[in-house]
Amino acid sequence: MLCSALLCRAIFMYFYAQMKHFSLIVLISWLSVQQSANGQACTTLGQNPSTAFPVCGTSTFVQNTVPICGVNNLVVPGCTGSGTANYQDKNPFWYRFTCYRTGTLGFVITPNDLGDDYDWQLYDITGRNPNDVYTVPSLVVTGNWAGTYGATGASASGVNFIQCASDPAANENSFAQMPTIIEGRQYLLLVSHFTNSQSGYTLSFGGGTASITDPTDPKLGTATANCEGNSIHVTLNKKMKCRSLTGTGTEFSLSPGLATVISATGTGCNSSFDLDALTLTLSNPLPPGNYQLIIRNGSDGNTLQDNCDRTIPQGDAIPLTILPIQPTPMDSLTKIGCAPQTLELVFSRPIRCNSIDPSGRDFSITGTYPVTISGARGECVNGVSSKIFIDLATPLYRAGNFQLRLLRGPDGSTIIDECGQETPAGASLPFSTKDTVNADFGYTISLGCQRDTVQYIHNGANGVNSWLWTFDFIRTSNQQNPQIFYGVFGDHLTELIVSNGVCSDTSSQMIFLPNTLKAGFEATQLVCPNDLARFRDTSIGNIVNWSWDFGNGQFSNQQQPPAQVYGSSPNNYQVPVTLTVTNDIGCTSSATVMINVLNNCYIAVPSAFTPNGDGLNDFLYPLNAYKARDLSFSVFNRLGERVFYTNDWTRKWDGRHKGRDADMGTYVWILTYTNTDTNKRIEQKGSTVLIRQ
Repeated sequence: MLCSALLCRAIFMYFYAQMKHFSLIVLISWLSVQQSANGQACTTLGQNPSTAFPVCGTSTFVQNTVPICGVNNLVVPGCTGSGTANYQDKNPFWYRFTCYRTGTLGFVITPNDLGDDYDWQLYDITGRNPNDVYTVPSLVVTGNWAGTYGATGASASGVNFIQCASDPAANENSFAQMPTIIEGRQYLLLVSHFTNSQSGYTLSFGGGTASITDPTDPKLGTATANCEGNSIHVTLNKKMKCRSLTGTGTEFSLSPGLATVISATGTGCNSSFDLDALTLTLSNPLPPGNYQLIIRNGSDGNTLQDNCDRTIPQGDAIPLTILPIQPTPMDSLTKIGCAPQTLELVFSRPIRCNSIDPSGRDFSITGTYPVTISGARGECVNGVSSKIFIDLATPLYRAGNFQLRLLRGPDGSTIIDECGQETPAGASLPFSTKDTVNADFGYTISLGCQRDTVQYIHNGANGVNSWLWTFDFIRTSNQQNPQIFYGVFGDHLTELIVSNGVCSDTSSQMIFLPNTLKAGFEATQLVCPNDLARFRDTSIGNIVNWSWDFGNGQFSNQQQPPAQVYGSSPNNYQVPVTLTVTNDIGCTSSATVMINVLNNCYIAVPSAFTPNGDGLNDFLYPLNAYKARDLSFSVFNRLGERVFYTNDWTRKWDGRHKGRDADMGTYVWILTYTNTDTNKRIEQKGSTVLIRQ
């Protein structure tokens, strides 16, 4: 049974307020039955990634209504995967743009009804199929899926993570920090309308440092006529709005005016918002000759507009040549690259694809060494191609000079252009190839104490005339055999790119300089009377000699030297211990550590102290607790109240409690610790007298 619209909305909004987007299994499944009446495939232009609206950063996009349609599951990094939330492009619109200056992107989505909830997600789709947004999580740049009503977008005050689905009452931040977008990359912005209203929104860009406005002024590109001369194919220098082209082509005229334009069709306008090519139909065929195609304001009051509403200037004109019907020559080969396995032929007039022999027997190649053609194919659109690709059985790795010749194929003809004209047999084009190159390199190392010298060597074979060395991503050189000095030893990464003008290669090696030398050792830091000081070598390098000076008149050449004794003294004192190491090429390094020799390590608490600030017996604390671990020291007054506590024996009681001088008299103390020599737990109790003079 279907619920009333009011009841359905009340039930839906209740659960929405509790848990936006969360799978409520039974109840949401029941509500989905109600929604299925509206659930349908998104067919409106702009409601799927492949037909996204082209966006310009200079204007505000106004979407007055949001058609309700079916949803696709989405990955939201940091939010999906827990099994608790289901994210979808519900009632979506998609927007595409290119970044023309690297920087931060700011934008605001403002609902017409501020009680609506809009979510969004930004994708980098450079070089990808737009529909990959549904399956490739790495395309996500940032987004915001908070349940908060009202405006959302990217701003300087937004959160630096993707806000997951949330209870609207939580009032989560519906803005993300402005993401950084990169010049030359293409992006898709999804705006998802969670609430099923159709009140619409505005989308405006601003506040960031990036530019998504194409700086190129719109212009006409090229014009070519068909064989009959009654249709003109026009290219533009950039994408322009389909709706700015009139169906009767009133924007265009010819000079001389031997024909008029009677219709215009934008390429791809049935499935997108913009075009970069169009076809004009003429009132009659044009005779051979030279013409100009001129643009002017059409019946809609403008020429053609780009996506930023800039128009092609009136009077902009491009040449149009109508040639007499004659065979199309073998015009040219595109530049031959390194180790080519395909040759690309370019023609001034499209060639019929059915005249190209797939086995490649319309062509032959002769030259420095034998070359076998394995096939030929076109880049076919509507049965014709302006290019023919000739596939070779193997890449041409070696240098050579060759001739590509046109033959009559198995069908008795060569190739035939779109006008039915056959290119004469015997036509040929020369081309040459270069040897492939190898960037592998050698080196020799000369070790030194302060710096090492590395001589790099490349043989320059196969015509290499360009070298680019990179050392540790810091230094570079264009020499064939550079010499580099290193003052830091250890691993060093070297990369070399070589080229002979056509072929290039890259090689890298990690070079280890083995003469790192650094003296170091661990030592007993506190030496109590009758205790031994011990030392452990931690030096680094190819060490062959150790020289210890213990500061007590004793020396050693052992790597791990014997323990040392230091004489007693009435006061604590410091002794410098020095280790000097020598490596296998005679370099030295030294390290010095100061050790503290103590006059007393007997732990005791004074029986009295006088906190009068005269510098004598002003504090109460456990004396000489050098060998105490996990220490605890507490002092109590005669009422049993603890007036002082510490677990740091160097922190002392100054005779004050709660900000006031404590009373004179007897105080009880408790001291517990673990003796570091015996590892035994010790507990001592006693009393001390606080005396004020």
